[in-house]
Amino acid sequence: LPVAAKNPFIIVQSTTSTQNSGLYDHLLPHFTSKSGIDVRVVAVGTGQALRNAEKCDADVLIVHSTIDEVKFVENGFGTIRLNLMYNDFVFLGPEDDPANIASSKSVNEVLLRIYESNSVFASRGDNSGTHKAEKRLWKVADLAIDSAVNSWYLETGLGMGATLNFAVQTNAYTLTDRATWLAFANRAGHKILFQGQPPLFNQYGVVPVSKSHCPNVKDNLAKIFTDWLTSKEGQKMIGSFALNGVQLFFPNAN
Repeated sequence: LPVAAKNPFIIVQSTTSTQNSGLYDHLLPHFTSKSGIDVRVVAVGTGQALRNAEKCDADVLIVHSTIDEVKFVENGFGTIRLNLMYNDFVFLGPEDDPANIASSKSVNEVLLRIYESNSVFASRGDNSGTHKAEKRLWKVADLAIDSAVNSWYLETGLGMGATLNFAVQTNAYTLTDRATWLAFANRAGHKILFQGQPPLFNQYGVVPVSKSHCPNVKDNLAKIFTDWLTSKEGQKMIGSFALNGVQLFFPNAN
């Protein structure tokens, strides 16, 4: 019997948070039924996703480190960088909150209290968008952190879900994107202790990979997908994605 022709497909190098949250399960079946294009998602940290795309193992990038996305386009690896959506980072910790971060007035104060009390902090340590954001926050707070010197600062080298598991098991504080936490089941006694400040804003971008850098890139299909994500329909679908009635991502394509 003849095998039915498979759909054409594109590869999206993506941050783990968008995958872990279930967003792609919500978006992609709709896009595929409408366009006939399959989307294969490779979910890794933002740093790894950028490296994979630079090596031409991608048609589109969806990540959350704007500075690096802009650089990626400026270096000729991507065609354009567009805002896609945002959410925010939150600080989690054990309910008894040994460093008392819940009463902090600022992100700097949160980090200073963790630092001064030598409270266990779990860092992804994997050059992901979340790890990059965490490093920026320590730098802004003027605190030099080194896992070789600060024994309470533990680098997991793992994705967000695995780092959350580790934080729960070790009674550690950690920084996470809100979507992964909302989708996370194994919370035990951990909860959000600090949130809602401007430095915790978390912007996601979409970048089609450049055909002049990667001759085999499926640029036409990548453009169809990017155009749909940033269209009224795609943006509305992103905004309608919720877990237990809580919206996880806020569309802001311009």
